[in-house]
Amino acid sequence: MRGAVIHAPGDVRFETLDDPKILTPTDAVIRTAATCVCGSDLWPYRGAEPIGDPHPMGHEYVGIVEEVGSEVTNVRPGQFVVGSFATSDNTCVNCRGGWQSSCLNREFMSTAQADHVRIPNAHGTLVATDELPDAELVPSLLAVSDVMGTGWYAALAAEVKPGSTAVVVGDGAVGLCGVIAAKELGAERIIAMSRHQSRQKLAREFGATDIISERGDEGITRVKDLTGGIGADSVLECVGTAESMRQALHSTRPGGNVGFVGVPHEVSIDGQELFFSQVGLRGGPAPVRRYLPDLIDLVLTGRINPGKVFDLTLPLDQVAEGYKAMDERRAIKTLLKP
Repeated sequence: MRGAVIHAPGDVRFETLDDPKILTPTDAVIRTAATCVCGSDLWPYRGAEPIGDPHPMGHEYVGIVEEVGSEVTNVRPGQFVVGSFATSDNTCVNCRGGWQSSCLNREFMSTAQADHVRIPNAHGTLVATDELPDAELVPSLLAVSDVMGTGWYAALAAEVKPGSTAVVVGDGAVGLCGVIAAKELGAERIIAMSRHQSRQKLAREFGATDIISERGDEGITRVKDLTGGIGADSVLECVGTAESMRQALHSTRPGGNVGFVGVPHEVSIDGQELFFSQVGLRGGPAPVRRYLPDLIDLVLTGRINPGKVFDLTLPLDQVAEGYKAMDERRAIKTLLKP
């Protein structure tokens, strides 16, 4: 098979790799219909995370099942499936509690930017559609496998409720999907923090009522100005930097909540400050598998269209350009077609 391999910061190559095989009875092998580059992939690409030896990349995928292990009974060859970046058996105590991204047998996907992928824990991870979806729905189903599911979790963790005010910190694909989630969960006012005109336009299309382009203290002040001086009920932190976390915490009213889903990098929180803020804080890797059936249905019925976050589509063999375009902010998110 062929797939993406990262060798060093800024160095992603399209290479021939060993074909995936069934290694355990709960595995499946799929032929990808689409995959993509994630904003979190840019951390090692930019040198902000160690790379070590060259290794495959990618954790978002949809595709056609080609082979299943003997214990996989929920999907069969020929079906179109959507999975999650965190695989799960969907039977352990954490999975039964709805926290599949903390499954006791969890494996994080890391080889999905390829034309074929082995899916561990396939019996608990993959969800099949009733029939092959129309081609125009594939980008949105791909978004469900991570960024839409993660944006949804951010909104739930921030306890977005009908009639509430929500702030979304971050205008990448996850933040934009967070806008969709906040709207679906009934937020009356959705404030998107974005400096980029194309992303501001998409945020408004997804349901944002206000745009704030300022960052730091100026951004916090603007949120307070729009919320009667008190702050938002819910804030979705979708970046993962010290600045974005500070902005999220200081934009939230006492008694409000922050849902943080940006993978933290050099983020520290002062205990005294958090204590006296009376702000709730919850985050982590999104339990996407919990939401897959409902989000797939929202896509197939046309209620949401998160696939619009893909503003660059390339053949899989041009994956290096996909990384480069996102790194240079020429693209929100790159879809790759095998």
